[in-house]
Amino acid sequence: MYNIYLKDLLNLCNAKLIKGNLDTVLDNFSKDTRTINENDIYVGIKGENFDGSIFYQEAFNKGAKGCILNNSTEIDEAYIDALDNKFVVLVDDTVFCLQQLAKYKRSLCHIPVIGVTGSVGKTSTKDIIASVLSKKYKVLKTIGNYNNHIGLPLTILSLKDEDAMVLEMGMNNLGEISTLSKIAKPTLGVITNVGTSHIGNLGSRENILKAKLEILDGMDKKMLVINNDNDLLHQYYLENINNTELNFITFGINNDSLYQAKNIIQNHTESTYNCLINDFNYQIDVLVPGEHFVLNSLCALAVGKVFDVAITDILSGIKDFELTKKRMEIIKNDQYVIINDCYNANYDSMKAALDYLGTLKNRKVAVLGDMLELGEYSKILHESLADVIINNHIDLVICVGKEMQYLKNKLSEKVLVKHYDNNIEAIKYLKNNLLKDDNILIKASNGMHFTEILEAINES
Repeated sequence: MYNIYLKDLLNLCNAKLIKGNLDTVLDNFSKDTRTINENDIYVGIKGENFDGSIFYQEAFNKGAKGCILNNSTEIDEAYIDALDNKFVVLVDDTVFCLQQLAKYKRSLCHIPVIGVTGSVGKTSTKDIIASVLSKKYKVLKTIGNYNNHIGLPLTILSLKDEDAMVLEMGMNNLGEISTLSKIAKPTLGVITNVGTSHIGNLGSRENILKAKLEILDGMDKKMLVINNDNDLLHQYYLENINNTELNFITFGINNDSLYQAKNIIQNHTESTYNCLINDFNYQIDVLVPGEHFVLNSLCALAVGKVFDVAITDILSGIKDFELTKKRMEIIKNDQYVIINDCYNANYDSMKAALDYLGTLKNRKVAVLGDMLELGEYSKILHESLADVIINNHIDLVICVGKEMQYLKNKLSEKVLVKHYDNNIEAIKYLKNNLLKDDNILIKASNGMHFTEILEAINES
């Protein structure tokens, strides 16, 4: 156990103690009174439209053992005085307090910490790395979308008796991964790729690379596992190969890499390939389809080797890993094969999903929604999907949303394509025009709410 106490909070966060025992252990944290559990510690997060600190009474009524609140919160002193064995502290900034507590807890534990970032594939790569490491360690990994300046500290603060952490690191702008890295202090950094996600905020892929490389900022020994097939990461590797402060571990398919997949065989449910490890040629089975999962498995293989996981356990961990829901989730019902990848989308993940769809037999249907947060690049990136669709011989494309009009215009007269302004119209068309045994890819940015389409099609 890596315990931190209420007295530590007071020292780290310039907190004002309203009530409480200084030796109270700070363990389970929650920022949402709707999901808070008995004996959790409630943290009132101030958002753009509300201040979570005002819900402290609801948190206590649901069994919280303490609350960390913004110092502007109006406290009902009579209510607080009547509480037994509870604590209340006020701080200048509850988010900064969370980050300081997480940084302190991280300093108490000397265990492997793997930081995972990249434009595409962070979550699935995190999942497969955790599966491999779990063959040797008890692993704590990022759950859901807890990969930002609030979620990452909450993940670290949930550490109990685990002896390894795999932490996903997301960002929207420069400086954000630097903050996360300085909190988590990874012993190993992973960059899955550099694509176009958030290019509307950052302005160029070169700036996206710069943002991803901020993962180095919190690392004492700068060891990076990188996708050597990604053009910008490959260029960065070649430019810094002789930098004695950097230690690279490369994986890839096309470019010569330390861990390289050969003789790849794919079908609609899995991939098999060979990889030369310590002069022995191993067969590796990935029970998830798509070339991008070959790359993810190579990354997990590289991480497993760094932390001395036995090769047989690495291969088993790759086989055993399970995808987080809504990410290339294969759903088979009586009528169709549905590829549910509607959690999020950018050009790179769209291309990967369409490339997989192109490998399947029977009719190929792509239901695609807007890729968001692309700014001035939105038109060209949506249009660029046209060549991917044509090259993969997609039979029917359903475009939904304002930005997808660009793709529809580019595809007209080349592929059967329909465009709709909203999900309801798209669902109506699909229900009337899908055929038995269709392969249906459903993909869009999360803000497009494509789960509605998934549920409608899966029920029909």
